[in-house]
Amino acid sequence: MKLYLALILLLPLAGGLINALIGRMLPRKVGETIACGVIWGAFSCALLAYTNFTAPVTAEYGSWLSTFDFKAPIALYLDQFSLILTLMITFVCGLIHLYSVGYMGEEASHARYFALLNLFVFAMLVLVLAANLPLLYLGWEGVGFCSYALIGFWYTEEKNATAGRKAFIVTRIGDTAFGIAIIWMFLLFGTQSIAELNFLAPLAPPGVITVLGILLLIGAAGKSAQLPLSVWLPDAMAGPTPVSAQIHAATMVTAGVYLLARMFPLIGSSPTTLAAIAVTGGATAFYAATCACAQRDLKRILAYSTISQIGYMILGVGAGALTAAGFHLLTHAFFKALLFLGAGCVITALHHQQDIFRMGGLRGKLPAVYWPFLAGVLCLAGFPLSGGFFSKDAILGAVFERGGSLYTSLFLLGLLTALLTAFYTFRMLFIVFHGEADNANHQENGERTLPLVMTITLVPLAILGLGGGVLNLPAYLGEGLLARFFGSIPGFGAMHSSHMEELILQGIAAAVSLLGLGLAWQRYMGVQRSGVLAREQAGSKLFIFLQNGWYLDELYRLLFIRPFVRLARFLWKGVDETAIDGALEGLARLMGRLALLPSAWSTGKVATSLFGLAGGVAAILAYCAWALS
Repeated sequence: MKLYLALILLLPLAGGLINALIGRMLPRKVGETIACGVIWGAFSCALLAYTNFTAPVTAEYGSWLSTFDFKAPIALYLDQFSLILTLMITFVCGLIHLYSVGYMGEEASHARYFALLNLFVFAMLVLVLAANLPLLYLGWEGVGFCSYALIGFWYTEEKNATAGRKAFIVTRIGDTAFGIAIIWMFLLFGTQSIAELNFLAPLAPPGVITVLGILLLIGAAGKSAQLPLSVWLPDAMAGPTPVSAQIHAATMVTAGVYLLARMFPLIGSSPTTLAAIAVTGGATAFYAATCACAQRDLKRILAYSTISQIGYMILGVGAGALTAAGFHLLTHAFFKALLFLGAGCVITALHHQQDIFRMGGLRGKLPAVYWPFLAGVLCLAGFPLSGGFFSKDAILGAVFERGGSLYTSLFLLGLLTALLTAFYTFRMLFIVFHGEADNANHQENGERTLPLVMTITLVPLAILGLGGGVLNLPAYLGEGLLARFFGSIPGFGAMHSSHMEELILQGIAAAVSLLGLGLAWQRYMGVQRSGVLAREQAGSKLFIFLQNGWYLDELYRLLFIRPFVRLARFLWKGVDETAIDGALEGLARLMGRLALLPSAWSTGKVATSLFGLAGGVAAILAYCAWALS
């Protein structure tokens, strides 16, 4: 097992280093083969680890940080949760790497791209497998750096470089809070081991646990793009589409969910912390769903949907339903990777057109993309019997089971969000793939032929997305695989509800999804379709408000950026240039003028020189007389 864990990390790291150091000197096919091969090699090692797994194991490889009583060795921890996530990460990222071979086939900087993509996977695996918080934080910062570099991959365009910087800066806010929590936990418990911290949690005062939980929530909100730190993710669509798929499906944004779930035995004892987590998740899910209803950019629709679905997972953690949150994390990884890769196919076929109002009628022209994309749409919309339906319903059922006014309100908000999700998801499908092609403003060159590797990778994701419900069957169909597999992990106990109650909740969830489908069908597939699209393109005040993400960016600009710019301008113009530079320049001018006074005596006239000599002699005589008196 120790060898498998080492290879899971070392293979992506080796692939990234090879492409980074000598990738430009290798033939393109060799670099691509290495980049894809190391990920599938890591997946094979994860499968071998799964087949040999009997109980959680800690593997220590050497000393890393060690001074006095502080110790943080290079140690990996494999339990059921980290094992399932490792399998998911390596499999989904393996498909994304294969897809990238076709998508980035004409990209000159292919070595840099695949090096960063490999390192991205390595950093995420370090985060998931770390046995202590400093090592987890190393992976945490690693995915942040790689996302910054990949979002701004085409950095020669200013907007792409700006999007990368924005992601890096906003996530630093959460990273700072997480770093403070790490230091505080060491001061409290004298250890950085995640298992020991969770075991020692009852020894800490409840108020301290609450504050630690809030700090971890802020850290998770930054990485997982939750309110109020969600503004970076929609702009992150500036990167290549496979990068978007990897960020949204298998890496980066799921890190916050993993952190809260992994540290749940520590923070779960605080009702205040759990309520804060649940409110953050529920509010974010609703906020992002409303924004997605008005987007025109295909990738931004999917970006807001990711924010919303991650909100569901955070809501599940806040309700104490870790198995349901993990279940949705897995199914979301499959169908969200599918949707992004399908969107990449559409964008490539239309010569990098991303405006859905300039699409239409693609169902017949791109059938190899349409049918897998439809599977992803059904999962995202929570269509009955799809994987997304069962995983989302498990979260809503857990929230309902908690009871009380807060969680009942969050349950109703979750249902409303599910309705909006079904609506905007089918809106996207109907506008992009249905309707008359001659009514769409397609590129004059027509649709571009797609590489086979781009379309073939959609099929396994579609199968896993639709069939993902079998991973955790409803209780009335027998205990699910995940519930049994996660059963021994602290905090992952199954939620208990009656079969009748579960059936009723699933019936409500199914009705909500079908209602969203019906509303989207009536609006975008009816005879008034062209008029509706024209009105949406014109944009009402509400439409523009939602399209701009509730003007959250403007709020940040008003509260933070403008005051910072004004303060910087004052310090630059008022303090630096006027006060400091002005004082120095004034002093220099004064010294210059004083220096000119002796030069007035250097006229070259004999009388002036004699007068000066006499004055000097008189001064010396006066001093001598004073000294002798």
